[in-house]
Amino acid sequence: MHRRPLTAALLALAAGAALTACGGSTTVDASAAALAASADCTRASAHWPTTVAGQKSRPTSAKSATVRAWGDPAIIARCGVSSPGPTTDPCTTIDGIDWVAHQLKDGYRFVTFGRSPAIEVLIPTKYGGLDLVEFTAAAKAIPQTSHVCSAAPPSTSSG
Repeated sequence: MHRRPLTAALLALAAGAALTACGGSTTVDASAAALAASADCTRASAHWPTTVAGQKSRPTSAKSATVRAWGDPAIIARCGVSSPGPTTDPCTTIDGIDWVAHQLKDGYRFVTFGRSPAIEVLIPTKYGGLDLVEFTAAAKAIPQTSHVCSAAPPSTSSG
């Protein structure tokens, strides 16, 4: 399937995810992803940002460096999720990293595209237009495969 680019308007609205962190809680309920023990995730987690959207880091129940949270409600990043396959969900390139966006009830889930294992970032609606640039260094620690976001559907010829 074709992946279409994420528009600037969607980016401005993007944020949020189904998060299980309770408001006011010091520990964010988040689990490590299936591929979190990979060497790529170990490298990526060394590059998590100190702050995201001006929010300080918070501890997670995962007790793993591959899972990080910031703010309340929590922005959650996890390394080790499966890389998405072809999708009709919006795909865009931000600071050289391809991301697939999936709208959730209370925000967005972003997953790196063309990197395996992938990084997932859950952003609550509260944070509005977070543009994911803060996750560039972590994402670049995982090599890009030949899969990239596609801006246009492949042309077909009949004949």
